[in-house]
Amino acid sequence: MGPTQKPNVCRQLSRRALGFFSRDAGVVQRTNLGILRVLVCQESTKFKNVWTTHSKSPIAYERGRIYFDNYRCCVSSVASEPRKLYEMPKCSKSEKIEDALLWECPVGEILPNPSDYKSSLIALTAHNWLFRISATTGKVLEKIYLASYCKFRYLSWDTPQEVIAVKSAQNKCSALARQAGIQQPILLYLAVFHVLPFSLIGILEISKKIFGNVTDATLSHGILIVMYSSGLVRLYSFQAIIEQAKNGIQEMECCSLESDWIYFHPDASGRIIHVGPNQVKVLKLNEVENNSAQHQISEDFVILANREKNKNENLLTVTASGRVVKKKFNLLDDDPEQETFKIVDYEDELDLLSVVAVTQIDAEGKAHLDFHCNEYGTLLKSIPLEESWDVTYSHEVYFDRDLVLHIEQKPSRVFSCYVYQMVCDPGEEETTNRSCEKE
Repeated sequence: MGPTQKPNVCRQLSRRALGFFSRDAGVVQRTNLGILRVLVCQESTKFKNVWTTHSKSPIAYERGRIYFDNYRCCVSSVASEPRKLYEMPKCSKSEKIEDALLWECPVGEILPNPSDYKSSLIALTAHNWLFRISATTGKVLEKIYLASYCKFRYLSWDTPQEVIAVKSAQNKCSALARQAGIQQPILLYLAVFHVLPFSLIGILEISKKIFGNVTDATLSHGILIVMYSSGLVRLYSFQAIIEQAKNGIQEMECCSLESDWIYFHPDASGRIIHVGPNQVKVLKLNEVENNSAQHQISEDFVILANREKNKNENLLTVTASGRVVKKKFNLLDDDPEQETFKIVDYEDELDLLSVVAVTQIDAEGKAHLDFHCNEYGTLLKSIPLEESWDVTYSHEVYFDRDLVLHIEQKPSRVFSCYVYQMVCDPGEEETTNRSCEKE
């Protein structure tokens, strides 16, 4: 299908000013975001690096707020220059915040306290406390102690903005136990809580005796996702802990040093995102025809890395007698000299998938952030990142409306934060039309 005509931004703004959308309050917001999406994806729009900062402690980002010093200092990223919102009192090493999630109050519910209607930071501390902290003042609103028999370290949403999963650090088998042939029976723990107020749903033990030789596990939308060292992923019903979900085992056809990863799509569509070094698969979970009790996983669309079709290379060797010998070898799918996918995220308000692709030649690595249509996977825009990208460092990239933020961890615990903001260049005219049509 050919390209469709883009909506006229000026006409939409005029219609909004005349009150054409007044019958439904949500239409105005959706129209505004639709206008912003057009501006973000058009050819003349650039993303400019507006400020860069460095820190000796981890840097985190949540919805327009940048957190420094283990979430103790909060800075607004909305303005063109950083603006401090609050700074919590200094604390001991055992009380520092290890991980956090931003919670925003549900719509249409009556809440017990006025402070519950404002955004909160759900924070996990080093000494196993779960805090709910005001996102605007840093005041502790609620807290609960988790357990003493394990070390909890990671937070994630099971049901977004309603139920959280708190994951422990993995239990490591000692060298003495390995020599004796003793395996650690429990790999990790998953504690599941309702957010407001904090209430425990249950604690699940991920045991090798029950699940086999697992390497990791996570919880999302009531589905327990268990990962194995062989590259397999199994999906379980969390409530019944019984295997469902035909085609419930997914395998990424790739040869790489780093493992692939899989998770439920954040748009709550029920789809699944499966990411490998050279492809991003978006999968659908559907009922089997004529059998509503059984489900199957099918492919919705695939995003492929920009690579040469033939990845086999010939190596020429000359023997002592002068004979030329050709030797064929295959490159790994995550070879740094090929374009490789590193991060996949979803911008919910603009309904765009953001994919970070990296290519490293010699010591210099370059990355670009691609925006894809969330419905069909069509590439809409690509943004080059100015700073070099070293694949041996830890990286996080966030795309939030008109903001792109890159957090990098260098050796010796040096953290860098690069902030890009959208700039529309009126001197350039858009010459091509990109659409969200399925190819």
